[in-house]
Amino acid sequence: MNKRNLETKKAILEKIRQYDTIVLARHIRPDGDAIGSTHGLAESLRRSFPNKKVIVSNADFSDYLAFLKTSEEDPETIDYSSVLAIVLDTAGLDRCSNKLITKAKELIKIDHHIDIAPYGDISWVEDDRSSVCEMVTDFLFTFQDELVCDSRVATLLYTGMVTDSGRFRYIETTGETLRLAGFLLDKGIETQKLFANLYLEDFDYYKFQSYVFDKMNITENGVAYLYVDNAMQQQFGLSREQASSSVDFMSGIKGSLIWLAFIDNPDGTIRVRVRSRFLAINTLAEKYHGGGHANASGATAYSIDEMKALIADADAMLKDYKANNEGWI
Repeated sequence: MNKRNLETKKAILEKIRQYDTIVLARHIRPDGDAIGSTHGLAESLRRSFPNKKVIVSNADFSDYLAFLKTSEEDPETIDYSSVLAIVLDTAGLDRCSNKLITKAKELIKIDHHIDIAPYGDISWVEDDRSSVCEMVTDFLFTFQDELVCDSRVATLLYTGMVTDSGRFRYIETTGETLRLAGFLLDKGIETQKLFANLYLEDFDYYKFQSYVFDKMNITENGVAYLYVDNAMQQQFGLSREQASSSVDFMSGIKGSLIWLAFIDNPDGTIRVRVRSRFLAINTLAEKYHGGGHANASGATAYSIDEMKALIADADAMLKDYKANNEGWI
């Protein structure tokens, strides 16, 4: 049994035992970790407690994860006065996709982001974890005599672990991460099918990638950035997730320790994917209506001028870091 935060995990399991109806929610614009953790935990609870009603509310799916979707429907009405709510992978309730979740009788927070907006009757936050799916896997592993983890549950959780850890390359990946991934793999995940769904792309996407290499820019001090506007998204038939993934195209530039992708949103705002190596950039993201992890955050720009200001702030941050630190590449 994993004894890390054991008392908190015991308290969460006890609350789950007490309630007949459990509602799970996640953040808006869900990624693999948000989808994997909510549905992975929900599927486990349904199998472990067949007499309970377990609901994933506002269960929207990103296009690239549609292969994970089941036929379950999101009920139009929920009586929150007697339910337990569990919100996963959501730093602050302002980013929760279910705005009614605060009406629940009791609320549990399970998250791996820096805890700048605490909430919940029980809060389990470990900001050094690679993903919330890793935490949920730890929860199932700790209480495996009572909680079911079959191949379906394992596939959902492994998907979130793989995507949020950059295929186990990011700094938050630890030996514990890999041991828990091994626990999931032993449940019979079809990894060949999973990786085909996650990483195979249409030919036009590779044309877009080639286009990006020509259009990306870099500042004087090494901030790489790219603006994927509406016209570019339409030209290459990109989903919003495909457009957002362009941030990864800039990760291998030598001397560039910060890279930014700006993506036009349908509502006129600009989504910002913020990534770094060695230096923390979550404070930069927080300044621009966002937040996240030390080396992987998200933000929002509300104008081209704000986008330019973000780039300038990132450049100044990187200039200061390079002037006062050694060992960066």
